[in-house]
Amino acid sequence: MASNRRAFLTATAVGALAAAPTTATAAVGPRPHPTAAPAALAELLDGNRRYATDHSRHPDESRRLRHQLATAQHPFAVIVGCIDSRVPPELIFDQGLGDLLCIRTAGEVLDEAVLASIQYGVEELRIPLVLVLGHERCGAVAATLAHLETGAPVPGHLALLVDEIAPAARRTRALPGDWAEHTMRAHTAWVRDAIRADPAFTSAHVVAARFDLDTGLVSLLP
Repeated sequence: MASNRRAFLTATAVGALAAAPTTATAAVGPRPHPTAAPAALAELLDGNRRYATDHSRHPDESRRLRHQLATAQHPFAVIVGCIDSRVPPELIFDQGLGDLLCIRTAGEVLDEAVLASIQYGVEELRIPLVLVLGHERCGAVAATLAHLETGAPVPGHLALLVDEIAPAARRTRALPGDWAEHTMRAHTAWVRDAIRADPAFTSAHVVAARFDLDTGLVSLLP
């Protein structure tokens, strides 16, 4: 698997880009990106608080920045998230063009392409932070639980999702409370731990978080 990931890395970073405006329509000056993991995480959580309280700035969307990004990019965080249409990382973290490297699969399921994409961000773009983002009421989790409860066959490619999420579901089945919530948290933490354990990502700080659809807030998982 490692050799396949390394074969994927054919591009090199062109250098740091001048960042972007603080609003989409007003300022045009550069917005510096954080270069260390603690500052990157703080920027994400600050942006999420703006999103959750209807104070989004919608930064980094100017025409000037689009021209700058045509020749270089330097995002400050990798977000490994779900394809759910209600959980777009750039919006919920109040970030814009060139700020985040977003990799989205149903249920944050890992495969070789996802791992290669993370490695590209960490090794080639020197991104200091990888955040795995799960969310409540995840459809991939719900499909997995339905399969375990009924034993019905899983059609086509959906079997990969169920196979990857099922271990977390089995580990949490006996816990009191919401089985889907327990499964989502356990699976998100497992994805984080799998990325942490991979030697390709040792230079990055890897964390897991949960997005609340009701409040709009992101909270870190232990």
